Amino acid sequence: MRPPRQAPLGRTHGVFLAIACLAVLTLANPAARAQQPVDLELVLAVDCSYSVDSAEFALQMQGLAAAFRDPAVVAAIRANPYGAVAVTVVQWSGPSSQVVVVPWRRVHDTASAVDFSTRITATPRLTAEGATSISSMVQFGLHLLDNNAFNGTRQAIDVSSDGRNNAGPRMRDLRPIVAWRGVTLNGLAILNEVATLNYYFEKYVIAGPNAFVVTANDYSAYRDAILDKIVREIGNLPTS
Repeated sequence: MRPPRQAPLGRTHGVFLAIACLAVLTLANPAARAQQPVDLELVLAVDCSYSVDSAEFALQMQGLAAAFRDPAVVAAIRANPYGAVAVTVVQWSGPSSQVVVVPWRRVHDTASAVDFSTRITATPRLTAEGATSISSMVQFGLHLLDNNAFNGTRQAIDVSSDGRNNAGPRMRDLRPIVAWRGVTLNGLAILNEVATLNYYFEKYVIAGPNAFVVTANDYSAYRDAILDKIVREIGNLPTS
């Protein structure tokens, strides 16, 4: 008696193998899973290098928190097609010092913006002091944009600093990568240490679509500067 006929391996086996491989890749790669659509994925990077004392650190965090309680930010969010942005906050200093202090959150209305603000306010200084590695922060920011639960129409990294890149990769080598990725890298130059820092940011730091630099003459001016910057980033407005 002849044995039962076996099903052809080609198509059936190939289908099951493809499904299995897709399942493995999906589980292994968070970016491959279903993602929430948003208008912008935004990484907010707070300078915690040696040049930033405790009072200056507090002014940065307070300024960020105040921005998300400002009606102008919520209005800018609502004016976009999806009416939502994804935001995370990172403290950074040297090449190996980047800490996510407020994980990715979806902000879409006043309540979610206030919740994000409250999380910022409750966050202490969690990263070690160190050199000023803007480049390492940018690399870290790109990683965060690649690995989250959101699918943004746009992606941006928002770096605040009072100094030039002095450790890690050269910014001139990193900028083309940022631009090629289509990510916008914006800068907030705090001029209390280096009076011409804004020109350095314009020449060596910012990159990508509609990139711009905002200046604050000192940390006391950070609050207004970061509000202006975030509103412009959410609205995708070019520098004026």
